[in-house]
Amino acid sequence: MAVSSDYTPPQDPLEILHHDAQILVVNKPAGLLSVPGRGAHLADCLLTRVQAVFPEALLVHRLDRDTSGVLVFGVTPHAQRHLSMQFEKRTARKVYVARLAGRLEPRAGEVDLPMIVDWPNRPRQMVCHDTGKPALTEYRVVKFGEGETRVRLTPKTGRTHQLRVHMLALGHAILGDPLYASGAGLDYDRMMLHSEELRIKHPDSSLSMKFRAKADF
Repeated sequence: MAVSSDYTPPQDPLEILHHDAQILVVNKPAGLLSVPGRGAHLADCLLTRVQAVFPEALLVHRLDRDTSGVLVFGVTPHAQRHLSMQFEKRTARKVYVARLAGRLEPRAGEVDLPMIVDWPNRPRQMVCHDTGKPALTEYRVVKFGEGETRVRLTPKTGRTHQLRVHMLALGHAILGDPLYASGAGLDYDRMMLHSEELRIKHPDSSLSMKFRAKADF
């Protein structure tokens, strides 16, 4: 079935990947907002669920509602600032796994296409060479399947819906994407996009740390 626009978030228990005095790392399920939306019906989100258990947790970054995977919170204001700066300076490294419609060729490359919000159709975003902000994504094919391609995606910038729009621009929408996929590409119970790996420097020790969560697809 197609991904529904109605908000019925999963009730999975929190999956904690790491917790110490400075950071908390969790595996966000698909279908759950990272932060509250507008209106009481969109109040349930990962942030409020995390803060119910860890009241001191502070937001650093977010994932789209329909994207699953690794997400880090700061446990102190110092950690939040330190981590936020890593994302801002693009020293935090994120790797995603996705399933795309069709056969993507060549097997590796990059998409360098500027992006901007598609105002009449928001929250959709679009490629715009005139007014778009720079957006860069590296991709590598993992394997080919029946009419689809499994890829690893490394965003070098952090634009809204960047991976989704860049894959669509290549002609290979992410399967199950409720905004950008079409036809048979919608016949999935979730969007096939998962934040598989996050590398950051610890706010206290500055040691490099890597967190991974395997995709459920």
